[in-house]
Amino acid sequence: YTDCFCSSSVSEDLGCRRGEFSRKHYGSVELLISSDADGAIQRAGRFRVENGSSGESTDYAPGTWHRTDVHLENPEYHTRWYLKYFLGKVHQNYVGTDAEKNPFFLSVVLSDQNNQRVPQYHSILWRKTGTQKICLPYSPTKTLSVKSILSAMNLDKFEKSPREIFHPEIQKDLLVLEEQEGSVNFKFGVLYAKDGQLTDDEMFSNETGSESFQRFLYLLGDTITLKGWTGYRGGLDIKNDTTGTCSIYTVFQGHEIMFHVSTMLPYSRENKQQVERKRHIGNDIVTIVFQEGEEFSPAFKPSMIRSHFTHIFALVRYNKQNDSYRLKIFSEESVPLFGPPLPSPPVFTNHQEFRDFLLVKLINGEKATLETPTFSQKRQRTLDMLIRSLYQDLMPDLHKVNNMLNRRSFSDVLPESPKSTRKKEEARQAEFVRLGQALKLKTTVKGDATANLATTSFGKKEPWESQSFCSNFPHEVVCADSWGQSLLVSTDAGILLIDDGQPSVQVFDKTLQIKQMHVLETLDLLIARTDKGKESRLLVFRLSAVQKDIETKQIIRSKYDCRENKLERTKGCHLYAINTHHGSELRIVVAIRNKLLLVTKKYNPHNSLTSSSLLSSSESPVEEFQYIREICLSDPPVVMTLVDGPTGDSDNMICVAYRHQFDLVNESTGESYRLHHVETNKVNFVAAIDVYEDGEAGLLLCYNYVCQYRKVYPFNGGSPLIQPSAYDFHFSWNQVPYAVVCAFPYILAFTTDSIEIRLVVNGNLVHTAVVPELQLVASRSDIYFKATAAVSGSSDSSFKEMCSRSSPQTPTAYEMPECPLSSLEGEIPCKSLYKIPLSNLVGRSIERPLKSPLAPKVITTTSSGIASLPVTHSLSLSRMEIKEIASRTRKELLGLLDEPIAKTESAQKQKKVPRRQSDPKQGTVRSTSSDRIMSSSFESYAEGRHLSTSSDPDTSANREKSSPSSYPFQLISLYDEDIIDLK
Repeated sequence: YTDCFCSSSVSEDLGCRRGEFSRKHYGSVELLISSDADGAIQRAGRFRVENGSSGESTDYAPGTWHRTDVHLENPEYHTRWYLKYFLGKVHQNYVGTDAEKNPFFLSVVLSDQNNQRVPQYHSILWRKTGTQKICLPYSPTKTLSVKSILSAMNLDKFEKSPREIFHPEIQKDLLVLEEQEGSVNFKFGVLYAKDGQLTDDEMFSNETGSESFQRFLYLLGDTITLKGWTGYRGGLDIKNDTTGTCSIYTVFQGHEIMFHVSTMLPYSRENKQQVERKRHIGNDIVTIVFQEGEEFSPAFKPSMIRSHFTHIFALVRYNKQNDSYRLKIFSEESVPLFGPPLPSPPVFTNHQEFRDFLLVKLINGEKATLETPTFSQKRQRTLDMLIRSLYQDLMPDLHKVNNMLNRRSFSDVLPESPKSTRKKEEARQAEFVRLGQALKLKTTVKGDATANLATTSFGKKEPWESQSFCSNFPHEVVCADSWGQSLLVSTDAGILLIDDGQPSVQVFDKTLQIKQMHVLETLDLLIARTDKGKESRLLVFRLSAVQKDIETKQIIRSKYDCRENKLERTKGCHLYAINTHHGSELRIVVAIRNKLLLVTKKYNPHNSLTSSSLLSSSESPVEEFQYIREICLSDPPVVMTLVDGPTGDSDNMICVAYRHQFDLVNESTGESYRLHHVETNKVNFVAAIDVYEDGEAGLLLCYNYVCQYRKVYPFNGGSPLIQPSAYDFHFSWNQVPYAVVCAFPYILAFTTDSIEIRLVVNGNLVHTAVVPELQLVASRSDIYFKATAAVSGSSDSSFKEMCSRSSPQTPTAYEMPECPLSSLEGEIPCKSLYKIPLSNLVGRSIERPLKSPLAPKVITTTSSGIASLPVTHSLSLSRMEIKEIASRTRKELLGLLDEPIAKTESAQKQKKVPRRQSDPKQGTVRSTSSDRIMSSSFESYAEGRHLSTSSDPDTSANREKSSPSSYPFQLISLYDEDIIDLK
């Protein structure tokens, strides 16, 4: 027998490790020194060097590597709000000055979020320090005021109250302010370096490139003629050929990119420094250096290039032997971290994959560089100058206007106008919208806006794509937790166990109201907080006993049956928390008003998961828990998280949030230390997530719109070292979330109608998905949520099929499946449960050794080779249901396979067989037509009961080993005589 503390479900382990991350994946800072041929030092500089994670253990071989975290960060179609949501629509613009007499501008629009019938207020505040954007929920019964919007943006005091601007021309000026965030088009340098060249003069003097360099340029983009070029020119001459006759150009995910190629720029034999070439490439923020030679030859260093402007160098080497590219990234030390991190090793044999990775890396790198002091201070000065100039131009006109419309400047955002001025206002709004639409069209045609449709990655499956888990779920969800591949859900109808494609099973009746729960498979425990107020208690159950009740249907437990499962001293608790890494010891902290009770589970080295599962259902694990101590706080905690110390010996901590602060409490001494004070009038605490960077504890403190990372150092002399650190960072959400989930490299914020996805390491936005009536259900392992969907006939159709509409202004390739609220004719609106597999987000494969309690028994083969099915208990189907399924499946499969197989095989030989990829509809791997027939028909009719299949694409290799390419396959019913051979 395996010890229960060593035996573990990989899915649960991954859930425990979800908060572990490392910035080492993004390189380390090094002092790079370059010298001339005589060894004399020329230049030196500090750069972050990314060369793949050398210490990372990986099974990926060059050419087989695939990843999911290659995304454009802060994509313009999510960040250019004024262009996307405001222009061409009726909206309000306001101007005012803050308490320091600095002018600001505010724009507010009530928009239908991505055509999903989810009305929201989008608000943009322009100040000299930058732009702030937030979403506020719309309520038909409560009108939103300008004052409340500015208060949500932490602007409460004014020198001059905001006044509305009615001139349609203001839209032009505000669009200029938004364009200060950075260009949507890019120019990158491409420098060719021969083997052994160590100075920039030598590299810039190469007249032509090698054959491999030409192939690399062909991979990057198209060769275009500059004279008469009408697209983005990137500073090149398109009239007189003074910067060369040709260049390399491409469009990538809506961005125009012009490459300044050294061998295509004018060459001068008289000028050894090639000033004309350096004038362009030296003024590019990002430069690609293509270096010839073997890996052991002298490598390029950024200090070889004399440029104060170039901050990022991408070193590319080509290997002829295996037709692969190797990538290395150098970033100036002040550049913030940006993704995607390089694979280990950073070798690409798939050239298209390499191109996509490289362009995403370069675009993200240039955006990150604009946040360095060199560029951000210039941008801030420009923004301040534009805002002040615009304010001075507008103030005389604002003083002249003194009519009824100005009275609404500090009241409702969308009010009813007086009847006497309604016609005038309607005429003004019509002109306002007309000018906005013209501006939007002009901006798009000019190329200063991202294209509507991306040019690449249309078939790419995003890691946050959800899968349908339970269609038409009618119950109100209180809380839930995953149990194997099932979901244990507390609802208004009782506690239900749900599995994909199977009927729900009632575990407890509705007399037991569970408000908070944890399913700990490795410890064979279910922990639950029940009831509310003074009657609230903490209960503990053996999972094996609960599972036994489910399998035998002996009893559906009630509140009365759980008397022996109550933990002592927990009466009246309103919150509890457990430690994330409970492999050695389970710690529970229970909050009863302002008191904290520390409870631990006694460690029994002889206890095992197998032996505990043999215990009778009446035996309670209560005796295995022991009370340790009581800690008193000044106020009841709203949020509570346990933080593991580095040694676990007197250095474990509890993070609590109350009033306007986050505190750290020493579990051993009860001493409290201030971690973070919130400087706002109103605080909405969301979460405190314990994360572990390279084994060292940190906390993501989430409140209001803010997510703040604070590193927590070990206790030193009885107190933790809490001080500002270079590792600390913070970012803001666009909407106030009610829950935040960390799954490195992502952090997801859940609101009532959207999921905002950002990167943990830098807070950069990756994607915003609109999901109407969204409710997060469980997130400790896989992420489950409940949402509204307009479901047509098929009950097992995917989330993507049910919600296919997307905004015409938003690239379809990046939209998470969305759910329209409207019920079309013949459709029944309902709420369903969906799942985002954690393995997709973190990029690792999950296998689940501990099967779901609802999982069917696996088909076994006897020594005689005859397949048999073990007898299932009350969860098996009736004989009539089985016979009907077998009959329908046989007819369907024989109908689908009536064409000769030889014909199919010959067609496959002529046609290139597509690479296997994950199918979001079935959660299986699709390859050939027989694969699809097998998976869709079998899973639809047999509901996965007769064959053990995997939803993980990484297990496709195992499946191929077990079945030849012709796919001999036996569909087995529970009748021995019902066997269908498919070949």
